[in-house]
Amino acid sequence: MPARIAAPLHRPLTALAQWIDSDYTPGDPAALRQEPDRVDWMRCLPFLILHLGCLGVIWVGASAVAVWTAVALYFVRMFAVTGIYHRYFSHKTYSTSRAGQFLLALWGGTTVQRGALWWAYHHRHHHQHSDDPEDAHSPHVHGFWWSHIGWITSRRNFPTDYSTIKDLARYPELVWLNRFDTVVPLLFALAVFGTGELLAVHAPGLGTNGWQLLVWGFFISTTALFHGTACINSMAHLMGRRRFNTTDDSRNSFILALICLGEGWHNNHHRYQSSTRNGFYWWEIDIT
Repeated sequence: MPARIAAPLHRPLTALAQWIDSDYTPGDPAALRQEPDRVDWMRCLPFLILHLGCLGVIWVGASAVAVWTAVALYFVRMFAVTGIYHRYFSHKTYSTSRAGQFLLALWGGTTVQRGALWWAYHHRHHHQHSDDPEDAHSPHVHGFWWSHIGWITSRRNFPTDYSTIKDLARYPELVWLNRFDTVVPLLFALAVFGTGELLAVHAPGLGTNGWQLLVWGFFISTTALFHGTACINSMAHLMGRRRFNTTDDSRNSFILALICLGEGWHNNHHRYQSSTRNGFYWWEIDIT
């Protein structure tokens, strides 16, 4: 293939390969992580598709079953973010068996927030450099929108640095789930669609079907879940009160604690990272 034709195709072909195998990185991943922050528009496509999928509600309509499914899957998967990706894989605040760990990683995969090891790597890095220039999603360093969603679209933040999570990388099953991190979300979406089709056949009185449940239970619920989670990056260092004088600007917020099942007690968490519970008083609601 002529170089003048191959060059424009290199970036989209690389992105396509990474959507299949997230560990595929042409060149040195360490060098990639040293690149300046900038939006990679190919990385934006999955988020664009996720948000555009919500517009499907125009065609599929709504039903009580579909709406409540979206709500239930939001909270069930928000727990997967808070109780699994965050408090287990990132901080190891509790323990489980190897089989239990694998099941937790599968559950976390339904959140469509990459693999457990990538999530843990970035979160541990965040705590090491919180609100410093090296913090990938500090609103004080990079601004609100970059900390909310922009940092995920940057090529430098895509690879997983397995050297920083050796305690997790020694499990090949976890590495596999992290490497092929689109498998669980795709299976989850198919399961939601299939459930809707079964209900349409066996319980038509519920007024739902596969496409309606897919739009509500996957696209709308997952989009809300993403923005709920991202609010901790973008807002938990801007709004609320500080109980502890930590080295960063982490804050406690009752509103964010409700949205994110207890993660809003962010200043508490940054002071005592190994604590399973983030809410320290009876009135600090921490559902996780």
